[in-house]
Amino acid sequence: MKNSFSISVFMNVDKLFYLLLLLFFISSCKNQNKNTDIGTRNEEHQFTNELINETSPYLLQHAHNPVDWKPWSDTAFKKAADENKLVVLSVGYSTCHWCHVMEEESFEDVEVAKLMNDKFVSIKVDREERPDLDMVYQTALQLVNGTGGWPMNAIIMPNGSPVFLGTYYEKEDWKNILTKFSSEYEKNPEKMIQYATMLAEGVQEVYDQPTKQLANAISQNSIENGILEWKKFWDKEWGGNQGEEKFILPTNLIMLLDYAVLQQDADAKNHVLNTLNKVVHGGIYDHIDGGFFRYSTDGTWKVPHFEKMLYDNAQLINLLSKAYKLTNNQYYKVAVAETYSFLQSEMRSEKGGYFSAMDADTNGEEGLYYIWKKAELQALLNDDFDLFAKYYNIQDAEVWEDENYVLNNTVSKAEFLKNNSLDEAQLNGKIAQWKLTLYQARQKRTKPKKDYKVLTSWNALLIDGYLEAYKAFGDVTYLNEAISVFNYLTEYNYQNGELVHSYTKDSKQREVFLEDYAFLAKSAFSLYEVTMQTKYLDISKELMQKADIKYQSSSVLYYYNVPNELVPSIVNTSDGVVPSANAIMAQNFLKIGHLEYNTEFLNKAETMGSLVITDFENHAVSYGAWGSLLLQQAYPFYEVVVVGEHAEQSLKEMNKTFIANAILVGSREESDISLFKDRFVNGETFIYVCQNNTCKLPVKTIEAGFQQMISFGYKGFNDMNL
Repeated sequence: MKNSFSISVFMNVDKLFYLLLLLFFISSCKNQNKNTDIGTRNEEHQFTNELINETSPYLLQHAHNPVDWKPWSDTAFKKAADENKLVVLSVGYSTCHWCHVMEEESFEDVEVAKLMNDKFVSIKVDREERPDLDMVYQTALQLVNGTGGWPMNAIIMPNGSPVFLGTYYEKEDWKNILTKFSSEYEKNPEKMIQYATMLAEGVQEVYDQPTKQLANAISQNSIENGILEWKKFWDKEWGGNQGEEKFILPTNLIMLLDYAVLQQDADAKNHVLNTLNKVVHGGIYDHIDGGFFRYSTDGTWKVPHFEKMLYDNAQLINLLSKAYKLTNNQYYKVAVAETYSFLQSEMRSEKGGYFSAMDADTNGEEGLYYIWKKAELQALLNDDFDLFAKYYNIQDAEVWEDENYVLNNTVSKAEFLKNNSLDEAQLNGKIAQWKLTLYQARQKRTKPKKDYKVLTSWNALLIDGYLEAYKAFGDVTYLNEAISVFNYLTEYNYQNGELVHSYTKDSKQREVFLEDYAFLAKSAFSLYEVTMQTKYLDISKELMQKADIKYQSSSVLYYYNVPNELVPSIVNTSDGVVPSANAIMAQNFLKIGHLEYNTEFLNKAETMGSLVITDFENHAVSYGAWGSLLLQQAYPFYEVVVVGEHAEQSLKEMNKTFIANAILVGSREESDISLFKDRFVNGETFIYVCQNNTCKLPVKTIEAGFQQMISFGYKGFNDMNL
């Protein structure tokens, strides 16, 4: 969120009173990193509410609470208006640890439920099904509290405007909040309405701002300034950004890797690779099952928050595959393969779509499925335990809590071999055996629950990840799986020309967001690039055309949300846990524009980039997806075209090389697409390298094509001795 927006827009005497009241309640929120166990949940259904008719796993978790929960609907708000009640809005998701805690402490408590049922209309929202609603109220929360998170609990007016926002609260604190706000609404409804109106206007102002921004020239200097500003926050020792908690942020690192190659910036390259080296060895990576956890609770990637999210793993497959092409680091290849194995075994539905998340908790205890007691490891590994303990840092000083350990490999193989009497082949054999032994032991444990929604945008990110893995490693397994996921989405999530954000069996959700169109259009174009099948290009263009109409705003930028009278219209430009949908739209316009010499698309992409270049310069860490676009506009962009009988094989070989700022496409036959027009010759396969509508003479070898890129000024091959 842009820092230029502040709560100062609300200040006068009456406004200050309500703001202080609001902040007082927010300050009662306890430290969310404390350890709280969730007891065994009562499986007897004494209560049932309207959520029983929903298909979201998160909403169904609350269907038997004594709270009279309702799904978000006009009917629920009409009920609040008719009965003159405030609305409790609670937003979370099925694998959220603190959502579970608050449910057990408050929403399963009959006393709290009676208070909520008597004084409020209570609405539950799955933030993964409705990211538009979540974004609006998270923005309001950030405006008054400077931070956000889940669960997000708000008290709002019957018209949707918030008067109170917070996150997790213990039972007594939550009761006090409910009592004081219901009482205040009964005594002073006019003042509460006034405050709610001002806060809603503040949220609308935040989302109106991108539509009012002025265009600025896109330049290499502005991009460099943004990177220099961001560098101040890099953790030079452990990678990532400085802080007590760490997120990997793949979108930023993908952009930064391209920047490092284009600018020949060794610091940027080293930062990305240092970050990746630390995370693939650290506790944030699951060394037994494969896959990455959501974030690290410390600054050294040691102890994760044990959720596994599809969007993280999808983007990390992409990033690690790209980094492998630049480094040939086998650790990256192994991490991709193991993450793929995890996703196949735990997150893939029978029909081919991928579930959204795997819970952090098992039987109410966070990380129980993943952590180890020393005695258990000793019993499983026998004589190998001491060696294993050295490699995975199972030392007394490294215990996490309750005598539990998280596997955390902080020593390199080379260093380990120097200090232990075995060779690399022997060590690799032992590591494989250790993993198998612990995997078999872990399979006997109760597994965490999964959220079985299949989200269009997140699955589209996975398609891109698998395609990048195919490019890097040449393993057709990744390509086939990317095609399988795409086929699933077009069959179940894109029916009769209508896209949906979330699919589950018998799903009632019909909402769809810009990110669904943008991400799926991008993955369709990526499939076209790899397979050369124009059906994917046609789908990409179809999705872009529909998004262009459906989400058009008064600005060149686009709406994120579906129209809803109860919440502001959202024009969002910054990245969240997934890339900015607006940025991906612009990237799509740029690539299709280059392929078809479509100047309208190219100009649109340039205008969109020019509206956010200042934001990138001031706060690059929140604009990684835009950074990728800006690189393609500020630095030379290359069109590499392969035409002829052996085009597919040539593309496959070229894609194994790290190439920034280029579109690589091919055709086995004559084509009317602008980049291929009049370039097909029977019995020949030619490579054409173009830049700014200027093309070199056709060549027949990949090496010659790369040399032509160098002659155009491309510096990215310097690390590869080409």
